[in-house]
Amino acid sequence: HMVATAAAYDEGPIAFRYPRGEGVGIEIPEQGSLLEIGKGRVVREGKDVAILSYGTRLAEALLAADILGQKGVSATVADARFAKPLDESLIRTLAKNHTMLLTLEEGSAGGFGAFVLQFMARDGLLDNGKLKVRTLHLPDVFQDHDTPQKQYSAAGLNAANIAQAILKP
Repeated sequence: HMVATAAAYDEGPIAFRYPRGEGVGIEIPEQGSLLEIGKGRVVREGKDVAILSYGTRLAEALLAADILGQKGVSATVADARFAKPLDESLIRTLAKNHTMLLTLEEGSAGGFGAFVLQFMARDGLLDNGKLKVRTLHLPDVFQDHDTPQKQYSAAGLNAANIAQAILKP
């Protein structure tokens, strides 16, 4: 769907990346459908906390939601799909309807999570002091080459680490 969307877009540059490893999610159709650029999607509804995933960590976010559910914490999982333009409406909804918002990405500090925080500050979503916000991203270190699964575990971006970051006081 992203390839079809990119091929149909003529208003400027567009970019997406192919991460190492295997994709998880939907079956690949013979022909992709166009996605609305800048619109994310809620993959699982919950009431306590929200995980906003950008990139390949979506499957781990869903597993983290399962772990949280076993501990009595109901988690919404959303797939941002796009970094730019940012889905401000989705972020607003997540921030207003949950006690915590965690952004999750396979990028570095200063990436998607920082972009979300900047929007939230500008929009006043951080002003009430009731919403906890956390960002998870790759650490700012040289990481040894390994399988994607082992690298994400070492980086703290697997389901157990995501759940732990949410449960941390």
